[in-house]
Amino acid sequence: MSSAGSQRKGADGERELASLLTRYGYTIERGGSLSYGTIPDLIGLPGIHIECKRVERLNLRKAMDQAIRDSVRFGDGSPVVFHRQNRQEWLVTMRFADWINLYKAVRNPRGTAK
Repeated sequence: MSSAGSQRKGADGERELASLLTRYGYTIERGGSLSYGTIPDLIGLPGIHIECKRVERLNLRKAMDQAIRDSVRFGDGSPVVFHRQNRQEWLVTMRFADWINLYKAVRNPRGTAK
């Protein structure tokens, strides 16, 4: 795929994911795939840095490393990679430590000992 085609697919993926998250009640803003990393792909999930990948062959480690770097740079939350291939459902990948903290917060929202 050409560079322009790849950028278009990335932008389409961002719009698609933004629409999906909006249907779940979140206000999502697109940073834009042509911002070249000056702003996050998508903004609107508090405490989550969204890295959106819409590709057939994903180097997940490289995508997560990018999400980690960008989450530090933007200070917008835990790095999470949202990704999907053609004709497949969206998947979400995050570090175990971030997942366990999220899970604990959901299981124990008031912060009391369990």
